Amino acid sequence: MQPIYDESFEMIVEKAEERPQEEEYHPVRLITSRGSIHCRYYLVENAKKAAILVGGVGGDWDTPARGLYPLLGEVLRKDGIASLRVQYRNSTDLVESTLDVLAGLTYLQDKGIEEFALIGHSFGGAVVIQAAAQSADVRTVVALATQSYGTDPASELATRCSLLLLHGTSDPVLPSSCSQYVYQVAREPKRIVLYPNAGHGLDEVADEVYLVVRDWIVQQLNRTTASVS
Repeated sequence: MQPIYDESFEMIVEKAEERPQEEEYHPVRLITSRGSIHCRYYLVENAKKAAILVGGVGGDWDTPARGLYPLLGEVLRKDGIASLRVQYRNSTDLVESTLDVLAGLTYLQDKGIEEFALIGHSFGGAVVIQAAAQSADVRTVVALATQSYGTDPASELATRCSLLLLHGTSDPVLPSSCSQYVYQVAREPKRIVLYPNAGHGLDEVADEVYLVVRDWIVQQLNRTTASVS
């Protein structure tokens, strides 16, 4: 597998250990030069498109919007889109977490995936923006209740990669002004949706968030040119 560079940092994915399917996914452990990364792979045979999903500083398998991530892993299969949930090695380190996402991307490229959507919640919003800025194969980024720190590379995504921002206006952890800042920094194609009275996990509007995110991913991974409708 190819080395991943983040300026002075390097990560080499040396091996992938894949286990038999559990529930809807295959457990995968990526053995890298910087430690092991645990993933959950929602396989689609012969897929050329995939979504990579990450959580916040809580680490583990956290997901916003009442189980959004495992739900997306299952339903995106119907559109021929594979999914990979990535568990950070160090969920408070932006650079290391970005490398984790890029390692997942490299693993999927070895599976024949050519185009990617990256989805991140809270701290994970900055992670996926950072990762998208380093990979020309990312077609869209979805940032849910993102922090603003570490998101300046959103300005570099421009026409090749669209950006969707969702945030609750009653978020007690990260104010919706964080997403508004990212929206200002980013260039088209981009979209922002603010949900009145929704908190940090977006649980209050989980059904709507699911529909918006699912439709966005499918649309953006099937577009021929960068556009937002």
